[in-house]
Parts: sequence; C-alpha cells; structure tokens
Amino acid sequence: MKVTVNVDLTPEEARRAMGLPDLTPLHDRYVASLLEAMNGQVRPELLETMMKNWAPMGDAGLAMWRQMFDQATGGGKTGN
Repeated sequence: MKVTVNVDLTPEEARRAMGLPDLTPLHDRYVASLLEAMNGQVRPELLETMMKNWAPMGDAGLAMWRQMFDQATGGGKTGN
C-alpha cells in the first residue's frame, strides 16, 4: 500500500510544525555583521573570530568564507 500526503505550508509553518527553533534573530545579526564588515565598520579579525565560532566545517569552512570575503572586497590575490 502506498499513501501520499501533500501538505501546503510556508517555510515558517513547516519549521514550526517540525519543532525547529526560530533562528531569524541570529541570522539577522549575522547578516548585519557581514554588511558592517563590508562597509569597513567592523575589523576583519572580529568577523573571522565570529565566523570561526559559527562555521559548521571548522577551519575548512572558515577558509572558504575567507576566500569569498577576499574576493568580494578585492583583497584576494589574482592570477597565480
């Protein structure tokens, strides 16, 4: 027997139905910190420390973020 159930939910409704935490405030703070860093209002070292604590893959994830940040700000080396 095969039973199919279709549920039409928004992402917010699905999150609540599954009992997952609302990380919106954390996400908003993270995005604000990134924007401040890109505008030169936050030292890159502070952003690196914050990202190291939050990075899901540890140092490998941090290296990926550092490379993306360098490329976005023009701080990375090109042409090697």
